[in-house]
Amino acid sequence: MFINLYKSEGKRMGGYSMEIYHDTLECLVAALEAKDFYTCGHSSRVADMSYDLASSIGITGAELEMIHIAAHLHDIGKIGIPDHILNKTNKLTEAEWTYIKKHPEIGYNILTRSRKLGKIANIILYHHERWDGKGYGKGLEGLNIPLGSRIICICDAIDAMTSDRSYRKAMPWHLCRLEIEKNKGLQFDPQLVESLDSLWLNWEYRIRQRCI
Repeated sequence: MFINLYKSEGKRMGGYSMEIYHDTLECLVAALEAKDFYTCGHSSRVADMSYDLASSIGITGAELEMIHIAAHLHDIGKIGIPDHILNKTNKLTEAEWTYIKKHPEIGYNILTRSRKLGKIANIILYHHERWDGKGYGKGLEGLNIPLGSRIICICDAIDAMTSDRSYRKAMPWHLCRLEIEKNKGLQFDPQLVESLDSLWLNWEYRIRQRCI
């Protein structure tokens, strides 16, 4: 699932230590997927799309790898959300929604237990911020939001809209694209939205081929 993180660090740690490191990250994702069935597949799709989008704007090397891994782990904080809220099929109450909005910070707190995951944790902390400053959890706006967080924000929204949920059917891809365009400069970084033009058809085809 994960590509090599920090080749220089890999040399220092040795192959065996790096293998344990990656296995630990795999276990974190598996723990969340065991708790929230929707996350199974969602995290991988968001990670694949985030990797594609980041690559398309010229991000390479360790920064690309961090974004890819952060996207895999972006919802890890949902481990700390009670099951009756996380798996609720009808409308959330205001109090329940407030609890859900804590998951980026919970994820950040989990990952910062490791000094090596600090940059990844920071990307995760801000992945529900909005370009216009109306997101959560810190109310950052525009370029103050880390680039990796802005990339994951778009890809997370696309996969959420185009996936079946217990309370609604998936949105058709052409309507999802219109929704993303409508929120350019509001919810999403406008330059990143423009960079999606070359990716839409490939993503739709890839998802259809997987029958997810």
